[in-house]
Parts: sequence; C-alpha cells; structure tokens
Amino acid sequence: MSQSDQPMPEASALPYSRSRQLPPYRGIVAVDAKDFTGYPAIEHGMISQAVPQVLQWSFERAGLAEVWHGRRFPASTGDGYVFGFDPAWMPFLIHPWLHTLQEVLTEFNVNSVGTVRIRLRVSLHIGPLPDSGGEFDGNGTPRNDTHRLLDSRPVKAMLAASNESITQVAAILSDRCYDDAVAGGFTGRHPDHFIEVPATVEGKRFDQRAWLYVPAPSGNLYDRRVLGDAVVGEHERAQAAAAEPAAGQADGGRAGSGPVSYRADRGNVNGGGTVHGGQHVTNVEGGQQVTNVEGDQQVTKVRGDYAGRDFVRGDSFGGDYVAGHKAGTVHGNQGDTFHGDKKERRR
Repeated sequence: MSQSDQPMPEASALPYSRSRQLPPYRGIVAVDAKDFTGYPAIEHGMISQAVPQVLQWSFERAGLAEVWHGRRFPASTGDGYVFGFDPAWMPFLIHPWLHTLQEVLTEFNVNSVGTVRIRLRVSLHIGPLPDSGGEFDGNGTPRNDTHRLLDSRPVKAMLAASNESITQVAAILSDRCYDDAVAGGFTGRHPDHFIEVPATVEGKRFDQRAWLYVPAPSGNLYDRRVLGDAVVGEHERAQAAAAEPAAGQADGGRAGSGPVSYRADRGNVNGGGTVHGGQHVTNVEGGQQVTNVEGDQQVTKVRGDYAGRDFVRGDSFGGDYVAGHKAGTVHGNQGDTFHGDKKERRR
C-alpha cells in the first residue's frame, strides 16, 4: 500500500478543531455528607457505605426506583455519591425525591442515636456528558460544575445554619436545572420555594447563579452568611418597596399633584426641592425650613422659627395668610402681630 493510500489519522479531541456531535444530555445528582472529615477515621467507612444505601431507600420510597437502577457512571466520592440519569426525570428528583430524602434521613438519624448521623448537601445539574459505557464516562464541565455547586458557600452555610434536628437536606440547583424544570413549570414545587443565590467556592474560579431548596427549612433563610450581602440587600429593598404606598408617576418619580403631608414631632421639616401640590405640616416643634413649595400649604401648631427659602405660591391656611417670601413680610395674625420682618422685635 502506497503512502498516499494510508488512511488519515483519526482527528484529535482538540477543542475548536472540528465540529462533532454533542454528547447526550444527562441529569447529574451529587451528594456530600456534612462534616465528614470531622468524624473519627474509624467511622468514615460506615458513612461511605450508608450514603448510597440511604439514597436507594429514598429513590424507592419516592417511586423512582427506575432512576436508581438505571443510574449512569455512578461513583462514590468517599463522603458522598454521584451519578447521571435521563434528564427527563429531573422534575421528579426536585420533587418528590428531595422531600423523601429528607424523610428517610430523619428516620435514619432517629434510629442511629449514639452512632453516625448523616445530613446531606445535594446538587442537581443538567448538561452534555459522554455516556457510551466506557470507563471514563461522565467527565466534563457539567460534572465539574455539579461538584462546585455542592461545595459552594450558600448550600454549605444553609445546612450549617439550620437546626440539625429538623433540616437534614439542603439542595442547590444550577440555573439551567431551575430554568428547565422549575421555571418551566414541570416540577411539583412553585418557584417561590426556591431562593436565588450566588454560588461561589473558596479558592476556586467559580461564580454562578444558582437556587437553594430546603425541603424542611429551619433557622433564618435570609441569613447574610448563607446568601451574601448582595442577595439579602436586594430582598430587603424589595420588602421595603412592597411596604411603601405607590408614589410617583411616569414623569421620572416626581410626586403627583395631590397633597403632601409631613409629620415631625419636636423636630424639623426640611424641604430640599420642589413639592408640587399642597403641603400639610402637623404638630412641628422647633425650626422649620420649606423650599420651593408650589400649591397650597397648611401649617398647624408650629412652635419656633419658621423660615422659607426661595418661593411659596398659593394660600396658606390654618388661621394665617402668607403672601410672598416667607422669610420677609408676613401679613395676618400668627398668634402675635408682626409688621415687617419677622426677625424684628415683637410689639
């Protein structure tokens, strides 16, 4: 055979070198036992053996024995377990399986008083992974990300901050998993059961949006140690906005033409800008500064100095009539009679 008849060498696996089919999409589930390294070494083997046993019980009790028996590229991680499955089952792993796993672990821990207690972190993800029955199947970025999610700060902190007698499972879903199964409406849990978190891993270049789900929550779900300041701050701002009455129009948030009322007992009411509409000030003791009030102004029971900047247009009710600049001439009766500037001596 001449050299020209030799077959071309098989294409390498270098990325971006040629187009090829995607591997099949697989759901990936990984679990880790909390504080595994904190147990004496003599108990590590017991925990490694108990974790897959608990998983099998939970899948069978949840009516998902088919998923367990059909698992792809299963592997023990020492303190946990990982395997792939048909992603069509993902909604059922989110619910009811996670809830059933919580129940099975509760029973296991109650019956193992004085011995090992197991609490599990769970991560769920979806992505393309090699799955041809080979020795090295299941390796790829989705598998790596599943383990990163499992080691991320929010799910670890959630399990640590919760009551060990109540919360046995804390799960974290990748954004892809959440979008496909939860936001898509395919799982038996409303999106409000899930909390968005920034998933980061100390010492690793990993930062993704993810979603926490705790079947039996305890403690403070909005703990800053769990969710991070950014997420908690956004939650607090949303709560504050929901508590405030609707205000502002489409003109950039400027107040509408309705009256504006302020109450400042034993203090000051200061206006830093223009108020459009009436202004009603009640029971103010001390100094008061009003800036750029357009419309009616009612002042009741004011004690102390009353100074106005810029201009006041309209009528002022409450027994007094003020016209022009309020720091200048005041016409009318304000309890005592003044003629001219209010800063002059009383008559």
